[in-house]
Amino acid sequence: MGHNISRAQLLSGLPNSGSSPFRPPWSVPEIDFIDLCDGCGHCITACPDKLIVVGRGKLPRMDFSRGGCDFCMACVSACKTGALVEAVQSDQLPWKIKALIQPGCLSLQAVICRSCGEVCDERAIRFTPEPGGVARPSLSTDSCTGCGACFSVCPIQAVTLSSTNEPRNQAA
Repeated sequence: MGHNISRAQLLSGLPNSGSSPFRPPWSVPEIDFIDLCDGCGHCITACPDKLIVVGRGKLPRMDFSRGGCDFCMACVSACKTGALVEAVQSDQLPWKIKALIQPGCLSLQAVICRSCGEVCDERAIRFTPEPGGVARPSLSTDSCTGCGACFSVCPIQAVTLSSTNEPRNQAA
């Protein structure tokens, strides 16, 4: 029986850590990304919003604490190794990342806050008024692009990001 782990996970001694970072949009699967990306940094310098940073092994990773990705594709255009590939279909999502609203959310604690909904261009996060209470957030995972804008503005980090392939919280 084989195990599907990346070389970096094996060499770091963390084969089951599930802590692989979020890669730039349109990245190939992690195990292939590790083999294809040579750490040149072209995608990092191409990102106009400076959301792609140097990670472990000099490989690029997303830093959503800096803001949300607008999927401009500058990183894809800059990649010459095949680690980032343009979507085959125009409606193909750039990744399988979705936002999650944690129970500690201020609005869920009866404190008025709509920071995440205000920056959500896709309107995936909406607030539903409740009689006699503070509006509660609701998240449409179908509309969520995983851009990360909601993560960066949450004052108490109650919005996390998770890959639908391997659930985990975003570690900035």
